[in-house]
Amino acid sequence: MSKAYLVLDDGRIFEGRSWGALGKTFGEAVFQTGMTGYQETLTDPSYHRQIVIMTAPHIGNTGINLEDNESSKIWVSGFVVRNPSSITSNWRSTSDLEEELIRQGVVGISGVDTRAITRHLRDRGAMRVGVFSDTELSREEMVIEVRKQSPMAGAYLCADVSTEVPYLVPAIGEKKFTVVALDLGIKAATPRNMAERGIEVHVLPYNSTLEEILAYQPDGVFLSNGPGDPSTMTDTVALVRDILIEEIPIFGICFGQQILGRALGFETYKLQFGHRGINQPVMDRKTGKVEITAHNHGFAVKAPTDSVFSTVFGPGQVTHICLNDGVVEGLELLEHGAFSVQYHPEAAAGPHDASYLFDRFVALMEKYPRKAVTA
Repeated sequence: MSKAYLVLDDGRIFEGRSWGALGKTFGEAVFQTGMTGYQETLTDPSYHRQIVIMTAPHIGNTGINLEDNESSKIWVSGFVVRNPSSITSNWRSTSDLEEELIRQGVVGISGVDTRAITRHLRDRGAMRVGVFSDTELSREEMVIEVRKQSPMAGAYLCADVSTEVPYLVPAIGEKKFTVVALDLGIKAATPRNMAERGIEVHVLPYNSTLEEILAYQPDGVFLSNGPGDPSTMTDTVALVRDILIEEIPIFGICFGQQILGRALGFETYKLQFGHRGINQPVMDRKTGKVEITAHNHGFAVKAPTDSVFSTVFGPGQVTHICLNDGVVEGLELLEHGAFSVQYHPEAAAGPHDASYLFDRFVALMEKYPRKAVTA
């Protein structure tokens, strides 16, 4: 175990120990506040090109299993922990966490004060970062390397994480609806939640056309989570507007909310340090109920929260807000079948307070049945 360095682009350096694969890696520094669910975090495509700092000090005690992956690989660019577990103890575990990081070439660092790093990012904002191990670079040279990297603002990343070919997730039990899910970085738990409600899910590549979507005669369209800056998604925003014109019900999660928001005419913006974790309080403005929810987003929609707003697709409103900072966490159209949330009701990992949103999607497809195909 050799020395390793976490190097932020403002020049601050944290020294620790190498963990996982040796080498160097770069990305956006983000912190994750969940005490559990690190396997789901590692395999979530939304973390593509990000180096994740876990605020919980003890990580890895349950190892890695075959059931909790959200995709086929680890997507984080690097992994930062304070005290990795030296023992793996769980009946489902099939491998050690560090062994898996090494196998997939993920550079990590341990033995650093992750709470201090988190406080730094909360004060200064998310920034570019590098993790270096087994290096002969000087501290000044490492900082220069980090500053050469592209920022997350303006990053177009969904092409890296989307499926290349369509695939089917069959309905469990009686098939009630057909949904096309646009894969912008989809997590495995999301189509599984829909399948449990009798929905046949066809997962399509991010660059699918309206004609390709309509060929499935969908009862609804799902816009998935994913990485990158939503302002770069002009083609997808135009596609969503076409889907709205077709009056097909839409449900968006996370990146999907940002895409829907831009399709409705709103701007998106980058948060100072984002929301990432499984303990974020969100209020449903219709009921006043507070839900504890799972988040992973660095961008948000700028929409009015004080009244009903107008769009070219009719009136709408903000349905949910984050109680920590007032960020818009939900949107809906009032006279059209479309709604979205910024957080993750599929809860992988995380609490299940918001799982009812999949039932709301079912109700929406019942309220706005598919029109007869004219094409």
